Amino acid sequence: MPIVRIERREERLGGAANVARNASALGAYTGLLGVVGADEAGARVEQLLHGEGIHSYLRRDAAISTIIKLRVIGRQQQMLRIDFEDAPTDTVLRDKLIQFNALLPDYDVIILSDYAKGSLINVAEMIKAARAAGKIVMVDPKGEDFSRYFGASVLTPNKSELRRIVGSWTSEEQLTAKAQQMRQELGLDALLLTRSEEGMTLYTERGVRHMAADAREVFDVSGAGDTVIATMAAMLGAGMSLDQAVQAANRAGGIVVGKLGTATVTREELFS
Repeated sequence: MPIVRIERREERLGGAANVARNASALGAYTGLLGVVGADEAGARVEQLLHGEGIHSYLRRDAAISTIIKLRVIGRQQQMLRIDFEDAPTDTVLRDKLIQFNALLPDYDVIILSDYAKGSLINVAEMIKAARAAGKIVMVDPKGEDFSRYFGASVLTPNKSELRRIVGSWTSEEQLTAKAQQMRQELGLDALLLTRSEEGMTLYTERGVRHMAADAREVFDVSGAGDTVIATMAAMLGAGMSLDQAVQAANRAGGIVVGKLGTATVTREELFS
């Protein structure tokens, strides 16, 4: 069996915290609402958030442990990942919805990163409240049922996530028909399909726009979707059009896959 000699340890924010980290790295005023355990790992997440200039609104749940993903990396390649996680309690989730509504006036763009860990059980209510408040709502979806994302501004599934909902396709025309039908049924302003080495495709009422992948050496795709949605949000919050924001997100995704682990892109890298 493999034997690993630990030479260096590094702690990085992951999940929705990585989305917040990416937005903050681009200069966006960023806050994070989520659930962690009342433990040492949860306290460390708070410290890392503050170090990144992110406003923390984390709820501490004594009944769970903070989610930890332990990655074993050798020679620049991930050899193993070990996950530690529990679902948050109903009481904490109810309190989080109240806090979400209270924080809405402070933010122009809302990102709902669904990792199917239980924290977004109230996602339909969150979308409805945010849209009623005139906010842009972006969702990185998960699961078998996208109907709970009804009314969001932008949905950003990858190919496997979309295929799970609409079924397979055999041509671009068929993909477009399926994607546009889902966009209309869910009342979305736009659907952005991330397609890995094939780039991205944006579906809106005006039509379809495809962007080829920004060709770079691929080191690690971990967190690439986080970078894409965070970059889009930061650009939209700065007043860019949807097309401009997607172009920037495409560039950012191409940059971040050339880095190891969950990483960020700076403004200098993005606009150089």
